[in-house]
Amino acid sequence: MNKDCTTVRALGRLTVPLALWMLGACGGKSEAHPAPDSAQAKSAAPGISNTTLTPDQLEHLKIAPVASVSFRPEVQTTGTVAFDGDLSTQVLAPISGPVLRILVQPGAWVKRGDALATVSSPDFASAVSDFRKAQATAVQARRVATLDSALFTSDGIARRDMEQSQTDAVSAEADRDAALQALQALGVDSSTLTGLRDNKPVAAVQGVIRAPIEGTVVEKLINPGQLLQAGTTPTFTIADLSTVWVMASVFESDLSSVAHGDKVDVVTGAAPRPLTGTVDYVEALVDPATKATQVRVVVPNTGHLLKRDMYVTATIHSSKDKHGILLPVSAVLRDENNLPFVFVQLPAGGFARHPVTLGSRVNDKYEISAGLSEGERVIQVGGLFLQFAQSQ
Repeated sequence: MNKDCTTVRALGRLTVPLALWMLGACGGKSEAHPAPDSAQAKSAAPGISNTTLTPDQLEHLKIAPVASVSFRPEVQTTGTVAFDGDLSTQVLAPISGPVLRILVQPGAWVKRGDALATVSSPDFASAVSDFRKAQATAVQARRVATLDSALFTSDGIARRDMEQSQTDAVSAEADRDAALQALQALGVDSSTLTGLRDNKPVAAVQGVIRAPIEGTVVEKLINPGQLLQAGTTPTFTIADLSTVWVMASVFESDLSSVAHGDKVDVVTGAAPRPLTGTVDYVEALVDPATKATQVRVVVPNTGHLLKRDMYVTATIHSSKDKHGILLPVSAVLRDENNLPFVFVQLPAGGFARHPVTLGSRVNDKYEISAGLSEGERVIQVGGLFLQFAQSQ
């Protein structure tokens, strides 16, 4: 044996796979098989190289036949965090006028009905005036109806006149109740409403913006002196941060594996471990820009770590059984164009590249949706050595 091959054997202790390949070239104890004949070359797909290894080199490979198995796929995707739409709302100004005072700041926890800001508004004065007029009219109409009932009993008036007075009284009381509800909608407190119903004088009433739901004030959208337009100007955003939505993007090839109720692992750098959520809704529309479908995932926001518009990764664990070929991640390699392939052992000896189409990833395995058939023998461990040898 020549000096160069002795050097190669010494280097082999450091890089075994590379040394084995070089030993084959230097004439080790087993000679390399001759180049495949024309029949074997035809068995390989066009454009795919066919490589033969020595027995020593084969010992370092794990080769196994592929078979169809039953599994539940995992869909790995990305998404963004949003407030739970069922537990959050934007508060619109119920009245027009300039803001007098801001009573809460972002981060404050409020209950339903708590005051958020005060407004100097002519709408309040008008509403109070409408209520007092409606109440006076209702009281007078009821008094007339009572007197007409007494007169009808003593044959003082006709039945038609008595019934008309009763109708007028009911109509006036309905107008009074509507005026009272208008005051309540404008946020007038209960003590002021009681004084108005008792016809007592009340202090000048200021407009109040109140919280429509319980939650955290996450946005303040107004400042003192700002002019508000009733029903148009957003003033605050309130959200219950105990639960959030993750809007995950799922492409059409994975849609069949996603269903309502599937469990989801949400990973973010803000949390030390994944947060567990549940698929709540699969949208019926496809985003025209990304061609992906939005999947809504409800996630308990432990520690309020998830923030709106945060970018996260999500793994959807499908509840649907599927049959197909699974290969270890180590068996799938990438060519110079970053396309996946595997090494398949040929009947006459040697190995050939077979391009494959990847499906879902299931733990440490890939689903092979196209490119392989049951019974074919594939290099599951060590294919990287063969790919390196071909590149030399």
